Amino acid sequence: MADERPAPELDALRARIDALDRELLALLNRRAAVAQQVGALKRREGSAVFRPERETQVIEGLKEANTGPLADDSVAPIWREIMSACRALEAPTRVAYLGPAGTFSEQAALGYFGSSIERVACGNTDEVFRAAAAGSADFGVVAVENSTEGGVARSLDLLLHTPLAIVGETSLAVRHNLLRRGASLDGIVAVLAHPQGLAQCHAWLSEHLPQAERRPVTSNAEGARLAARDETLAAIASERAGSEFGLHVVAPAIQDDAGNRTRFVIVAHPARQPAPRATGHDCTSLVVSVPNRPGALHDMLVPLKNHGVSMTRFESRPARSGQWEYYFYIDLEGHPDEAPVAAALGELRGACAFFKVLGAFPVDRH
Repeated sequence: MADERPAPELDALRARIDALDRELLALLNRRAAVAQQVGALKRREGSAVFRPERETQVIEGLKEANTGPLADDSVAPIWREIMSACRALEAPTRVAYLGPAGTFSEQAALGYFGSSIERVACGNTDEVFRAAAAGSADFGVVAVENSTEGGVARSLDLLLHTPLAIVGETSLAVRHNLLRRGASLDGIVAVLAHPQGLAQCHAWLSEHLPQAERRPVTSNAEGARLAARDETLAAIASERAGSEFGLHVVAPAIQDDAGNRTRFVIVAHPARQPAPRATGHDCTSLVVSVPNRPGALHDMLVPLKNHGVSMTRFESRPARSGQWEYYFYIDLEGHPDEAPVAAALGELRGACAFFKVLGAFPVDRH
């Protein structure tokens, strides 16, 4: 029988890792102690616990200082968790998102804030906005755009009509799986998912389950919860939702676009969360409408060109006035604290019948 004892070299390496882990733990506790002092100062000054621009600058600085072998993409989530745990020592961060457990919205919230948060799972997007507006949550996380299906209409409408401002963003690779109690496609009567999830898997469903009803529900994870109670139902959701509700992954990665991604924004009430300051890598998001006259749309874009401000997103939504009028959702590179952006916004405001800055916030360069 072969000797299964580890080689002496492996024992030595493991001992070095154990010693380094203890050093890391000691350093993390020293960092946490300093974070507590920062928290005490913030409480005396009445300033916000969470500053997205500060956390972005910390992570970007660490990426620039990183010499490997850790990949930059690994550095960011590690430090988000460290900062999340230290932030929790200052005050609990309550984050609302579309529930139940296992949604991509929850995954986005944990990826952005780290796991040391108080989770506020909501039944629909309206509830997320209400929680953040009323103060039962400090922040809300909502999907606004998908790479396959475009803008998320309800989120865009609520950004227009509520007082909340965007203070951050994150994007998520969305991998849809067909989940059910059984381990095969046989006997599936209906497939449940959020309308966006159903749309993002349209071609696969048409080929593999053409006779099954496509039943929209409030979230993909809610579909998984319902599928766990009825063997004739299947859900389109994440592997996390499958684990949460004890379902089989009958078919993995059924989204029509292999590069499917969803963009989420972080919203908060301006009276409780100050607007992020400029970092040099920012996005300014706004919604406008223009007078119904020839050339109005062209006139709206001229200030951006004149001041060298790049537009990264342009999307229209009906104004629901019955007059074929539209709101335009625009994302710009830069921050209103920067002179070219400030000048462009000032001129743009004068060309618009309606003008609202939804927020200016740091974006990830990588």
